[in-house]
Amino acid sequence: MNVIPWHLGVFDAHCHPTDTLASLQSIPSMRANVLTVMATRGQDQDLVAEAADNYGVTQQEVHSPNMTWSEVHKIVPAFGWHPWFSYQMYEESSFDGAVSLTGEQKVQHYQRVLTPKPDDRDFLLSLPEPRPFAAYLARTRDYLIRYPLALIGEVGLDRSFRLPVPETPAQEAQREQGLTPGGREGRQLSPYRVPLDHQRKILLAQLRLAGEMRRAVSVHGVAAHGAVFDALAETWKGHEKHVPSKRERRRAEAANHAEATAPDGTEAQISAPPSEPLPCPPRVCLHSFSGPAETVKMYIDPQVPCEVFFSFSTTINTWSENPDGGKVEAAVRAVPDDRILIESDLHTAGDRMDDYLAEIIRKLCEVRGWEVEEGVRILGANWRKFVFG
Repeated sequence: MNVIPWHLGVFDAHCHPTDTLASLQSIPSMRANVLTVMATRGQDQDLVAEAADNYGVTQQEVHSPNMTWSEVHKIVPAFGWHPWFSYQMYEESSFDGAVSLTGEQKVQHYQRVLTPKPDDRDFLLSLPEPRPFAAYLARTRDYLIRYPLALIGEVGLDRSFRLPVPETPAQEAQREQGLTPGGREGRQLSPYRVPLDHQRKILLAQLRLAGEMRRAVSVHGVAAHGAVFDALAETWKGHEKHVPSKRERRRAEAANHAEATAPDGTEAQISAPPSEPLPCPPRVCLHSFSGPAETVKMYIDPQVPCEVFFSFSTTINTWSENPDGGKVEAAVRAVPDDRILIESDLHTAGDRMDDYLAEIIRKLCEVRGWEVEEGVRILGANWRKFVFG
């Protein structure tokens, strides 16, 4: 078995260790260098922030000459609202600006955003108290200001999920100790789904905030690859990159050479990137990407103005036993070398997370035909580019 050269730097692009708080204390002993830790719902936003306070990578470390990673500072936080919990959000304008809802309004809200329309009032009243979406966005903006390296995530669209049935008091008492409340946790599923148009509103607002704050985004997409692309494309519509002709490229190369050379013949210093808001996120990771190779080609089109990365896992992606490979392998081969990432998508930190990262490194190197050391170097450089730009 190929040995993983951990000393070169291994980076998890998407994980959820705050779902198991007790596991956080194992982070300093992990072989992985940095974990990109996602928030998903009301119960874990503060937990991700607290984890970043204790284990967060600092700007000084990122900007150090050799980007030397600390044994303690091993988290980059991400704040977002997952599509599985999008039904818990309401637009204040739907209730005359109300910052909280009465019981009757709560029923009305859930009847609006769930399909088929529920008529069981007891079930609706047992669901979490809906949150005003504008207040959530304001809070997320505050987090991004407080944590300058933070991303937005996990956000996205999901056509296949159904709401879990609320826990009974007995089930709550028997829940596995240490798990953060609010997750699905294997509960029985109801027949109710959230229409894509409601999910899309939640996603678009978070994508636009990412553009405003110039932050990368980690995106979830299940049975909705075309819809995710359309939502992202809506944010960059009218801002597509111009693809120059051969003649234009020759002229630009000549002009760039002249501008990049100082009067004494040395290279001129490149100016810092602008800080103005962007219409779309500067960088996006499609996490545990399960779409076809044809969709990859849509995202890497030269006209797309944001850099789109694709991360893969062994926890979510279904790999083929066929020597010729299947859908996931075809997608992996379609991704450019500089756009591919790895992730564990695991709910607990520690050795198990390291093992999953090692497993996906080996799998990607096998599919891409990379030597393991080469693959680790490429994946590390890609993660740094995705997170820090």
